[in-house]
Amino acid sequence: MKTTKIIMLALILIAIILAIAVYPRFPDKVASHWNAKGEVDGFIPRFWAIAMFPLILIGCFVLFLVLPKIDPFKGNIKKFEKYYDLIIIFIMLFLLYVYILTIVYNFGVKFNMTYAMFPALAVLFFFLGVILPKCKRNWFLGIRTPWTLSSDKVWEKTHKLGAVLFKVLALIILISMFFAEQTLLLFMIPLLLIIIIIFVYSYLEYKKEK
Repeated sequence: MKTTKIIMLALILIAIILAIAVYPRFPDKVASHWNAKGEVDGFIPRFWAIAMFPLILIGCFVLFLVLPKIDPFKGNIKKFEKYYDLIIIFIMLFLLYVYILTIVYNFGVKFNMTYAMFPALAVLFFFLGVILPKCKRNWFLGIRTPWTLSSDKVWEKTHKLGAVLFKVLALIILISMFFAEQTLLLFMIPLLLIIIIIFVYSYLEYKKEK
């Protein structure tokens, strides 16, 4: 836990240092959103473009400290504490990566944001696929449906299925990059299907158990 806190605080410090360093050099309107082709289609004021990610990282750190204390299944979080720590760190690393991409792009280095983002997104989903089976029943982290939260057995079975589906999704994300105009669509449709499959599966497993 102590090592995790140090790593998280280091990531926050890096984001804050970057924010202070680039703020005076940024334009008043900063590119902040890209379409499926990786082209800019949205801008926000400079302050929020610079401050948003450090604030989100600070929010992640606060949640990391608070959630284990208020979860009704706080004892379960202790059982997979090191994996809980890894998930939070990995999410923060992903957010910091997106922040750096945004900064680099707005400094005039033009590149396809989709191609830069999707490999990291694939790694994130694959990592979640590896970690999901390690998660014990809790209210804040994992696949939380009314039925997984009601049964350890349903939780475990659903997370094993979710682990496989998330790894498949990671592969789909990488393949979708070869279809430039359909990249986002090829990601969103499988993601939606996975959500539906997991939701229905957890319900059916619960009914079977009862």
